[in-house]
Amino acid sequence: MAVKILAFAGSAREDSFNKKLVRTAAEAAKKLGAQVTVVDLRDYPMPLFDQDLESNEGLPAKAKALKELFKSHDALLIACPEYNSSITPLLKNTLDWISRQESAEAGLIAYKGKVAALLSASPGALGGLRGLVHVRAILGNIGVLVLPTQFALSKAHEAFNADGSLKDVKQQESVDRLAGELVQLAAKVAS
Repeated sequence: MAVKILAFAGSAREDSFNKKLVRTAAEAAKKLGAQVTVVDLRDYPMPLFDQDLESNEGLPAKAKALKELFKSHDALLIACPEYNSSITPLLKNTLDWISRQESAEAGLIAYKGKVAALLSASPGALGGLRGLVHVRAILGNIGVLVLPTQFALSKAHEAFNADGSLKDVKQQESVDRLAGELVQLAAKVAS
C-alpha cells in the first residue's frame, strides 16, 4: 500500500514561493510511489480560532473537511513561509483548528502517529529557516514525528524556472532526498 502524504504551504498568496516548493517536493514523493494530495489552504478558509465560536457553533465546516484529510493521510509535507522570523498566521490557525477534539474522538487524532517533512522558501538569505524552528516545535508538541532533515530555499525569487521547477540541480536533489526520507519513514511508521 502506498504511503499517503498531505502536502500544503502555509501561504495564501497565489504565486507563493512556498506553494511552488511544496509542489516540487510533492512531485518527488510521487515519483517514489507515494500517493500525494496537494491542497491549497486558500480553499479552506477558517475564522481565527476562537474557543467561544467553537463552543457555540462547533468546528467550522472547512476545518472539519481539512481535518478529515489530515486523518486519512500518513504524513505531512509542509512548506512554511517565514513572517517576522516565525510561523504564518494562516498556518498557525490551520494547525490550531485541526487540533481540536470533537465528541468521542481521541485528542489530537489528526496528528498522532504522523510523520512530517518541513521546507521553506524566502527571498532572504536564510530561506525561511527561522520560522521552521517554530513549526517544528509546534508539530513535535502535538505528537508529529518531524524529520530532522529540512530544506530552506534562499533567494527564492530567483530559484524557480517558469514551470515551477528548481533551477539549481543541487537544490532539487536536496528536495528529492527530503521527499525520499519522508516516504521511507512514513512507510515504516504506517506498517
